[in-house]
Amino acid sequence: MAEETAVIGCHSEADWEEHLRRGNESKRLVVVDFTASWCGPCRIIAPFFAELAKKLPEVLFLKVDVDELPKVAADWAVEAMPTFVIVREGTILDRVVGAKKEELHQKIQHHLGSATVSA
Repeated sequence: MAEETAVIGCHSEADWEEHLRRGNESKRLVVVDFTASWCGPCRIIAPFFAELAKKLPEVLFLKVDVDELPKVAADWAVEAMPTFVIVREGTILDRVVGAKKEELHQKIQHHLGSATVSA
């Protein structure tokens, strides 16, 4: 179950499609971090994103490096890093552009509904 409680890195388009499909089929909330290794704000928020993944095992947390998977980033209209996209059953519910911890936390909490989440 370790995979369920951590951020899953998608390193190929096949990886990405498989994890997204599983998340959609299970009706889980999926939060995708579009990131880049050279991006300072991405590195700053990465530990926070990992902490959220540990605290919220019911949410699927995915990470996509835009330089590694540029087609995926383009398909999802990612223009700045970090961009966080919140998805459920294939529908984009929300997005947060920038390393905005509180906004990201609040939007995840909102889309989880009444589930208790603590930062």
